[in-house]
Amino acid sequence: MLKTRSECLEEYGSDYSINRLVDEGKLYKVDKGLYSEEEYVPELAVLAHRYPKGIITMDTAFYLYGLTDEVPEVCTMATKREAAPIRDARVKQVFMPKELLDVGVTTIEYEGYTLQIFDKERMLIELVRYKSKLPYSYYKEIIGYYRKLLPQLNPEKIRDYAEKVPKSEKVIRTLRDEVL
Repeated sequence: MLKTRSECLEEYGSDYSINRLVDEGKLYKVDKGLYSEEEYVPELAVLAHRYPKGIITMDTAFYLYGLTDEVPEVCTMATKREAAPIRDARVKQVFMPKELLDVGVTTIEYEGYTLQIFDKERMLIELVRYKSKLPYSYYKEIIGYYRKLLPQLNPEKIRDYAEKVPKSEKVIRTLRDEVL
């Protein structure tokens, strides 16, 4: 379990106690101001804890869902448009209107840690929306996986999500032509 410095101070009482536990190997400093009782914490879990209002999306989500085997170089996270910029080289921030940010948010378990991520249906919509910004072969690879997944997806969610995004007519047309 990850803990902030404040949580550690509350639990252990002082920086001296925290440092002593780190020296003894009973507590591990996994990032600036973040500690864990486990020695190894996946970077995605660290980033999700550090930026709790961020939602994993795009390349990172496609990878976590097994829709591509390309390991992303950075974690792509969506935040509301008014959010402060994330100044972390490990994170690519995508700004979204608040009404879109809440659509299709779910959680998954990743190596024992809970991550906030958009569901597969929402990621299909995002794939179609950003089609022109993705390498063609990458787009085709993921669309191919989505065609195989289609029986497992919720068509009502897909339709509902598609109607909420900007340029919904174009998104629906692309979905009909390339996936459904």
